Amino acid sequence: MGAKLRVYKRRIRSVTATKKITKAMEMIAASRVVKAQRQVAASTPYASELTRAVTAVATGSNTQHPLTTEAEKPSRAALLLITSDRGLAGGYSSNVIKAAEQLTERLKAEGKEVDAYIVGRKGVSYYSFRERKVVESWTGFTDSPTYGDAKAIAAPLIEAVQQDTAEGGVDELHIVFTEFLSMMTQTALDDRLLPLSFDKAAVEAEETSKGEILPLFDFEPSAEDVLDALLPRYVESRIYNALLQAAASKHAATRRAMKSATDNAEDLIKSLSRLANAARQAEITQEISEIVGGASALADATAGSD
Repeated sequence: MGAKLRVYKRRIRSVTATKKITKAMEMIAASRVVKAQRQVAASTPYASELTRAVTAVATGSNTQHPLTTEAEKPSRAALLLITSDRGLAGGYSSNVIKAAEQLTERLKAEGKEVDAYIVGRKGVSYYSFRERKVVESWTGFTDSPTYGDAKAIAAPLIEAVQQDTAEGGVDELHIVFTEFLSMMTQTALDDRLLPLSFDKAAVEAEETSKGEILPLFDFEPSAEDVLDALLPRYVESRIYNALLQAAASKHAATRRAMKSATDNAEDLIKSLSRLANAARQAEITQEISEIVGGASALADATAGSD
């Protein structure tokens, strides 16, 4: 019985140590998600206004730019998948990978080849394990991405869009990431970045409904040069915003997973403590029974000798 009690105590110490670790990780994730949430809020207006500016240039001119013009028969697409470098975040990475798989199947059903670009070790490991080709990958910064990281990711993607498909280029650029909606809600999302899709008539109708006079644009040196300057910034800002949203989502998922682990550890400690108390009580009862039995045997032996 004493051995059983020692086993329970050893398990309680082990679970208590684990609980301390998960509680610390929960607190770290909670502090990081607040910072990431602020960065998302700060970057979103810039990305939105830059998108509006690019749309204004595209709708205000008749320039056929490769980054805003649909290919007649698109045959190749680039897919940028943003995952995490680390685990312990529940279903965060698996959900976004699942969304990427669904998008890949949809693009292939449309007759398009898919070139994969991966951010995060989880995504790289997933593709590597299945021996799938990855054009380029980036790791080591998913918890705290910078604008420099977004520029490094955007450069080869923009180059691929500008190239002809016969030379290894792509007709479309899609991004799959986890959108941060709240501390409790994060959703895997796929979005097409390029070619920039917009409805000129819808844009004009929206501006007119606001009571605004549609401006007449005069581009210097030309609309094409303006697009050449704006569109790389557009891609960089959208990727940066997606990286920040993914980071905030990952920290929120980690906080939620670690809180669940901490709560489970507390429940397990309570259960083990009850079992340990029951074992100790059984041990005490057995010892008392042995003492009483020994005393009775001694009394009977003494009475027999008399």
